[in-house]
Amino acid sequence: MNKQVLQVQQRFSIIGQAPALRAAIERALRVAQVDLSVLVIGESGSGKEHFPKIIYENSPRKHKKYIAVNCGAIPEGTIDSELFGHVKGSFTGADRDHKGYFEEANGGVIFLDEVAEMPLSTQARLLRVLESGEFIKVGSSTVQKTDIRVVAATNKDLPQAIKDGKFREDLYYRLSTVQIDVPPLRERGNDILLLTRKFLHDFVDNNHVEEVELDDSARRRLLGYHWPGNVRQLKNIIEQVALFEAGTIVTADTLSDYLPKAELTTVGAPAQVDYSRDREMMFAIITKLQNEIDDIKKQMSGAPAPPVTPHYSMNMAELRRESKQLGYGREHESFIQPRDITSHKPQTIDQPYEQVMELNGDNQVMEVEAQHVKTLEETEREAIIESLNRNGGRRKATAQELQISERTLYRKIKLYNLDR
Repeated sequence: MNKQVLQVQQRFSIIGQAPALRAAIERALRVAQVDLSVLVIGESGSGKEHFPKIIYENSPRKHKKYIAVNCGAIPEGTIDSELFGHVKGSFTGADRDHKGYFEEANGGVIFLDEVAEMPLSTQARLLRVLESGEFIKVGSSTVQKTDIRVVAATNKDLPQAIKDGKFREDLYYRLSTVQIDVPPLRERGNDILLLTRKFLHDFVDNNHVEEVELDDSARRRLLGYHWPGNVRQLKNIIEQVALFEAGTIVTADTLSDYLPKAELTTVGAPAQVDYSRDREMMFAIITKLQNEIDDIKKQMSGAPAPPVTPHYSMNMAELRRESKQLGYGREHESFIQPRDITSHKPQTIDQPYEQVMELNGDNQVMEVEAQHVKTLEETEREAIIESLNRNGGRRKATAQELQISERTLYRKIKLYNLDR
């Protein structure tokens, strides 16, 4: 690797060995010494913001001002004032003269991020600066000069924007005297694993959590994912994994829980979203609850006074939590409510045992003795213990048998204190 490229990567914490990334850095270093406009092209989150700084710090202007401007974040009505300044009285609220960025950064470098979001009227003003170094403040008729170098960046297809009438063709050619293409993360191969290791290490060090290990299947999953959000998305997901899977070995199945459902598993190959496991888990919870209710009904059939249904407030709370995690909304609650099993009087779910009353044969009110029935938590805990025993404590096999993700199994083991 070029020694200067390596130094730049260390200076700006740019992780990667992909040839396309190195070529982009080398191109930035070469153009830095020549006072030309530069256009940086790349997808959102790919790291475009590093390249204007590389150019600035390796140019003769490095001792002058550097100003970064996000054109997409400035309202259309004020962007001319922000870039070129205004004079007192030029509009309501203009109580004094104001210097714009092109005047403030005179002699230095200005970075125009999201330049494709700039209004057409502002594009015309920018073109004049690039061609002659001249600009006019809002509300003024005096032409001012500035000596400035412009580096612009965008994630848009500018040739298409030109066809759509949203970007000036002459400005495009002025900005793209030199063009630097930043490769998307999916085209950088093993850089994904290098970045993952870096993000995991930084998160563990900064937050003092247990380390996370990725098995081979998880690494293959990372390499096969499309990464539409590029490095920014990878960092976000890896930090979530480092937090919630601390101290575990992460598999591809576990990692999939953190990836967006509408994803591309391989470049250009749309994945089919599969909700079958979530649906089966939901129905398993409902079935367990219904079985408990059916058992109570059977026990009631020959009794002189029907036993009351047990207190379900905690069970339903747990069921609602599980339903929320699986993406079921309140419109499904009627489907998961337990049926009323008393013969004469409706009962609320949160009604305690001793408050449940029933009519006897003489139409007199009597208090019904509560009967202990296993709660949903007890049933679920026993099911997990039995499955762990059958599988010799192997959590992956247990999760597969219970048809839940390993992540969910780890959470349940901690919830029921089954770690030992």
